[in-house]
Amino acid sequence: MAAQASEGMEKLKLSDSTASKTKTNGAKSALKENGELDRDDSDEEADDDGAAGEATTAAKKKRKRKPKKKKAGGNAKAQTSPPTVPISNLFQNKVYPEGEIQEYKNENSYRTTNEEKRHLDRMNQDFLTEYREAAEAHRQVRQWAQKNIKPGQTLTEIAEGIENGVRALTNHQGLEEGDNIKGGMGFPTGLSINNCAAHYTPNMGNTMVLQQDDVMKVDIGAHINGRIVDSAFTLAFEPKYDNLLAAVKDATNTGVREAGIDVRMCDIGAAIQEVMESYEVELGGTTYPVKCIRNLNGHNIGQYQIHGGKSVPIVKGGDQTKMEEGEVFAIETFGSTGKGFVRDDLETSHYCKRHDAPNVALRLSSAKSVLNTITKNFGTLPFCRRYLDRLGQDKYLLGLNNLVSSGIVESYPPLCDVKGSYTAQYEHTILLRPNVKEVISRGDDF
Repeated sequence: MAAQASEGMEKLKLSDSTASKTKTNGAKSALKENGELDRDDSDEEADDDGAAGEATTAAKKKRKRKPKKKKAGGNAKAQTSPPTVPISNLFQNKVYPEGEIQEYKNENSYRTTNEEKRHLDRMNQDFLTEYREAAEAHRQVRQWAQKNIKPGQTLTEIAEGIENGVRALTNHQGLEEGDNIKGGMGFPTGLSINNCAAHYTPNMGNTMVLQQDDVMKVDIGAHINGRIVDSAFTLAFEPKYDNLLAAVKDATNTGVREAGIDVRMCDIGAAIQEVMESYEVELGGTTYPVKCIRNLNGHNIGQYQIHGGKSVPIVKGGDQTKMEEGEVFAIETFGSTGKGFVRDDLETSHYCKRHDAPNVALRLSSAKSVLNTITKNFGTLPFCRRYLDRLGQDKYLLGLNNLVSSGIVESYPPLCDVKGSYTAQYEHTILLRPNVKEVISRGDDF
């Protein structure tokens, strides 16, 4: 720019001293700088109006031809369908959306404005960033799933669509050794249908197809650095099931609302049961009360630990255990038109290496091999048999069963109420921060 200014001044000194010639040269100089004019010296005789017009035109052309600035990084600003853009690309400043904020009540209401508690909360920014990234991945994948799951699809197709989305959005495909421990699936995709309430996902070769009259629980876990977001919803395609779904959703929201620091588990369970069992549903001309499935519970979540040791009941009882500051809980409720009690049934698909696994001498080479794969790829995160298949493992079932019988790996069989009954589930993950409660998995959908 300095060279261009010197050249312009030189031309002005050499030009005639008349006002019209000065304006003409000024316009000519401006036009030459933009590559819009290449004329001989006879143009200096143009009148004042013509020169002014050319200068105006040149200025307009200059504005039109101004190149657009490229977006930094060239990253997408919107999600695709199916979801494939990593959350970290959508939020380049790493400031992810927070969940629903609920203030503590009663004797804990002081926490909201207490400076010491707010300071403690600010010290947890890495923890919150990881949780919020996982939660946003969960939200976007599940909202896509709700719009796209239709009767006629196989359960394998549905599960793989969800899992591919979670892996893409967390930016961890899980195929390289240790990658799934950094981020990805925090829990196998549960697709439990009708009387089956939980822990069902298709194994390899499963050809089951979702039907129009089915009620399917979709339970998804996503994690970043072991910060697991566990949240579930129920899909039904017939309006006759609306009251069943409404009962369970209302009960889960009640549990979320009642939960908090120093709250006793028994009080949460009593509140959930009161709401859940105020509903009834009519199916085939028969009216069924919606019952809490009394032997299914919510639970606290630790880093890389889906079940942290505390249970949140969904019926009234005598558990006086309290929730504590800094804990993370999955508040989940299950309703049923059956007996309200589940038993192990069907083929097992869910497994998890115990965080307190004993040091046992293994004799089967297949057990040693599959344990090595589990440790390096999942650690203590839950996994399913399809995940081992995906890593190229084969003929591992005997070894896997040996790990279960040795107490190193825990198996989670499908949990089912009586045949002919229908069950529903809703679940949210909450963070008991020092100053507020954050429903980290809350979204526009539920």
